[in-house]
Amino acid sequence: MAITISDLLRAAAERAVPVVRGITDDQLGDATPCAEYDVRQLVDHLFQVVVNFQLLAAKKDTDFSAEPDRAGHGDWREDFVRETEALVAAWAVPGADQGVTGAMNMPAGLVGRMALGDLTVHAWDLARATGQEFAPEPVVVREVQTAFGELAPTARKMGVFGAEYPLPDGGAGASDFDRLLALTGRDPGWRRP
Repeated sequence: MAITISDLLRAAAERAVPVVRGITDDQLGDATPCAEYDVRQLVDHLFQVVVNFQLLAAKKDTDFSAEPDRAGHGDWREDFVRETEALVAAWAVPGADQGVTGAMNMPAGLVGRMALGDLTVHAWDLARATGQEFAPEPVVVREVQTAFGELAPTARKMGVFGAEYPLPDGGAGASDFDRLLALTGRDPGWRRP
């Protein structure tokens, strides 16, 4: 039986949710591997991703221009759990991964893998920023590597990815996840300042 985008998102969410639940309010101002985001801003960005990609699964219009202000307010950790569950459910609807979606009319399957990548890479960002452990599901890493390999040139032009991070020894001995992080411009060895 083939693994669906919804299955992959569920696997990624199972690894990301404990990281978000593990963030303390006093860590919200801490730096992350994403230089433009502190922990609060990155959590808010991740909320934006999981909510908008629910709409993209349904082939609806999205608004990525307004960053939400969720982190640190109310029961934001459990709100994140509910939104990731809704994301998984949205991509489980028959046909969600078929056709095209979004303002750029991209293949829906690729768009679903973009959500998968954001959930996985940003969970690592947040784990590193807050001193938590994070190990992604290997099948998720493989799917994201393929999608991000295709998207990287455009993502760099748009400023979404940084320049590829140079791994020691040309990446010899690096894990698949380290290679994925490097592809997005991240230093896999990043530690909290």
